[in-house]
Amino acid sequence: MTISGPARPTGRIAAIDALRGLVMLLMLVDHVREFFFLHAQVRDPMDLAATEPGLFWTRAASHICAPVFVLLTGLSASLYAAKQNTGKHGDRAKASAFMLKRGLILVLLEVTLVNVAWTRSLLPPILYLQVIWAIGISMIALAGLLWLPRAALIGVALAIMLGHNLLTSFALVPGETGYILWTILHQRGFIDLPWGVARTSYPVLPWIGVIAAGYALGPWFVGTMPGPTRRLLGLGAAALAGFAILRGLNGYGEPVPWQAGASWDATLRAFLNLTKYPPSADFLLATLGPGLILLACLEAVPPRRLAWLCTFGGVPLFFYVTHLYALRLLHDGLLWAGLAGSAGRIEAPGPGYLWLIAAALSLALYPACRWAVRFKRRSTAPWVSYF
Repeated sequence: MTISGPARPTGRIAAIDALRGLVMLLMLVDHVREFFFLHAQVRDPMDLAATEPGLFWTRAASHICAPVFVLLTGLSASLYAAKQNTGKHGDRAKASAFMLKRGLILVLLEVTLVNVAWTRSLLPPILYLQVIWAIGISMIALAGLLWLPRAALIGVALAIMLGHNLLTSFALVPGETGYILWTILHQRGFIDLPWGVARTSYPVLPWIGVIAAGYALGPWFVGTMPGPTRRLLGLGAAALAGFAILRGLNGYGEPVPWQAGASWDATLRAFLNLTKYPPSADFLLATLGPGLILLACLEAVPPRRLAWLCTFGGVPLFFYVTHLYALRLLHDGLLWAGLAGSAGRIEAPGPGYLWLIAAALSLALYPACRWAVRFKRRSTAPWVSYF
């Protein structure tokens, strides 16, 4: 898909960076939960039978993060292609090469720096392949998909996002032909390594559809046509309507059915209890819909009022790695100080404290992110664009 025309003014980029910053701050709350609320013996914070409402809603608030971030990654790739403006497929060639190299870098970071932050080991018994891995593989896939005509790219994106649940019943076991590939694409599982196993926490197939959809949005953000606010609002509303219909029918789109609870809150939680690994069609509709609407709303906000969010969203990879190590240092420092609870963990008293810790950490990390933004803008080194 070729995108031509000058990039939109900085206000458009500000809206994208601000939304990216917002979802990353929500992600911070969820990662605080991973470090400071594991004493709550809950196998899954979305398990309605075992999870208190406060923890459920704290986890649910973060669900928007990965889908919106991956969508914006695809959109940013399309804007990068538009800026090349070299004609005769040169924009796509440069964007394709950039996506391929950046995707490989993200995969490398996932299995090194990111895993060390989570596990304290470069060769842990379980190597977790999580969101950075999924984004990296999705970028590699996009390097090939972006050569498709826009209509074909949209078709592929929709087919993957809305149709992959047809594959849910297909499962392979270790040792079967294709198990490793299928575990990477659509089925959570373990892959043997020389020193342990790799856990495919984020099967990548649906995320490839999301990043392709983001790239297909590119023409709305370039050229001289009026802004895409109405189209974003319409598309977001359509996604939410599609979610309401599919979820209301309680059939295709989500493998976990819902049923009415003893209260309206219990019923609502059951209705919104959606599968994230891999993200179901309902999950993607329920998260991308609000994301598109938020992007439309941020388009109307003067860029100077978005500066705080843009600081985090302007250096997403720097923030991601830095916040993980900040959480690790804080957590282990408290352990060293002898503040562990009865289970040998640092225990936040309740879900509300997770938001307070995240707010404090965001303030602490802001100066570093602001420095990183300035460095990124000043630097002319080619390698900086990959980070």
